Amino acid sequence: MRVPRPIRTGSMLLVSLFAMHVPARAQVDISGEWAARVHEDQPHRGPGAELGDYTGLPINAAARQKASHWDASILSLPERMAQPHPAVYFMRGPGPNMRVTKRTDPVSHQIVAYTLEGVFGRNDRIIWMDGRPHPSPNAEYLWEGFSTGKVQGNKLTITTTHMKYGVIQRNGVPASTKATMTEHFIRHGDFLTLVTIVYDPVYLEEPFIRTSHWVRTSNVTPDQRWIFEIVDEIGGLPRGYVPHYPFGTRQQDYATKHGIPFPATQGGRETIYPEYELQIRQMMKEPQAQPTAK
Repeated sequence: MRVPRPIRTGSMLLVSLFAMHVPARAQVDISGEWAARVHEDQPHRGPGAELGDYTGLPINAAARQKASHWDASILSLPERMAQPHPAVYFMRGPGPNMRVTKRTDPVSHQIVAYTLEGVFGRNDRIIWMDGRPHPSPNAEYLWEGFSTGKVQGNKLTITTTHMKYGVIQRNGVPASTKATMTEHFIRHGDFLTLVTIVYDPVYLEEPFIRTSHWVRTSNVTPDQRWIFEIVDEIGGLPRGYVPHYPFGTRQQDYATKHGIPFPATQGGRETIYPEYELQIRQMMKEPQAQPTAK
């Protein structure tokens, strides 16, 4: 039967109006299994950044001092052996492969939260999508922090607070408990990009920005829920000793190894901008007084 033209036109208009009023959260979906792609900054994400490598990090003097004292052996202490990566770093490390699961309301079928499984030490994250507020500043601080999400166009924007003291890089560059983090998940078909922006009034002179990438897969294996056995990995240490480098240490081996002027390895606001390349070139032309390690 032929449908009269006015009815067809009215039906098309109703369909168009309905499409315009589809909830925004239906525009993007990050659920599924995702295999990490670690091509960007691979040496930092596999073996980890070398001591003294703060290149391109907008850190201040306090962060530089903390990082210069850091010794990786501190992670061998019994109380730190099962310590997961903090939220400001663990989406970045050597992986992770992820399984993202939707939690939906059984009545409305709206997304209540996303669960991100697979990060180092299985410190899984929950991204609340139901509009709940962030807790009081006096609430508990966690390795994964407290995260809420909101769909904005083709991206999922996540705000995270209440994170424990941690690092933004695996060579001791610190992140304080006052740090907050904004993340943007952007999906293009089978490719997922995460833009991370860290704000820290204690240790950063500018927001710290980086990106990470995943590709959709059907056979990803997130890290297992490991059982950690506490052992004495480094024998002979005096009771109560905490591995560290002495106050005033200048980590210059990285600069020497790669032929980079020492000041250029120490980070800071000015080093994150392209114009800083001109300063590096000028420093390489001038004789450099090599700092002495203490």
